[in-house]
Amino acid sequence: MHYTTSGQGPVVILIHGLFGDLDNLKALSKELETDYTVMRVDVLNHGASPHVSAMNYQSLADNMADFIRQLCSEYGCDNVTLVGHSMGGKIAMATALNYPQWVNKLVVADIAPVSYQSRHDAVFAALESMPVNELTDRRQALAHMQASGIDDGTAQFLLKSLTRTATGFAWKMNLSGLNSSYPDIIAWPEFGAVYQGPCLFIRGGDSDYVTAEHRQAIMSQFPNVKAKTIAGTGHWLHAQKANIFNRIVKDFLTSKYGNFRERNM
Repeated sequence: MHYTTSGQGPVVILIHGLFGDLDNLKALSKELETDYTVMRVDVLNHGASPHVSAMNYQSLADNMADFIRQLCSEYGCDNVTLVGHSMGGKIAMATALNYPQWVNKLVVADIAPVSYQSRHDAVFAALESMPVNELTDRRQALAHMQASGIDDGTAQFLLKSLTRTATGFAWKMNLSGLNSSYPDIIAWPEFGAVYQGPCLFIRGGDSDYVTAEHRQAIMSQFPNVKAKTIAGTGHWLHAQKANIFNRIVKDFLTSKYGNFRERNM
């Protein structure tokens, strides 16, 4: 995977969500890098990482475990902390369940270890119908997204993956690979494992990605869990109230887990 490194100290890996890249959690990286070595990664099929035809949480966990082995060999560490948002949270959870020896702590932002219904059909339609070979500037791309019914905030986020080339524009992300893998991205396999390490789940107060009905699924797979809700935020909680989100994560990472005062899930 393509990644960037900052700071020094115990290793923390930040994993972005679907359609994103390693810049999505950059503000959190800046908050942590005074005390930690922070790795921001581009997930496969995103950013500058390799394109693959298929991706599922077992293969993504295997890929992340290989990356962690490489880092621990280089930095002399025994394990790392994983922080993931949305799809990145599922990758972090899958890695912790399959390779618990490599994961010291786990932070999951606004996602649960469950399967979800499709909710990105309009986004895929807008992205795949974008006439990238005909674009002359980003205003045209934004207009296309708006005409496709995508709200401004989501459109601006998605267009961060549109890059200028010598002949025009192109997507950095592998749209065809993401679309064909989408059923696996919204699914959650039965790993038949339990991660006993300390976990923090953070949800947006206005988001429907983590609800009371997901409690049992979370507790059964991650029994040593704490939870925190950030009021007035949706799925993009790390951007909507970045200062609060970053403080919650840093407090969890730096404090003794038993003294971390947040309500139980």
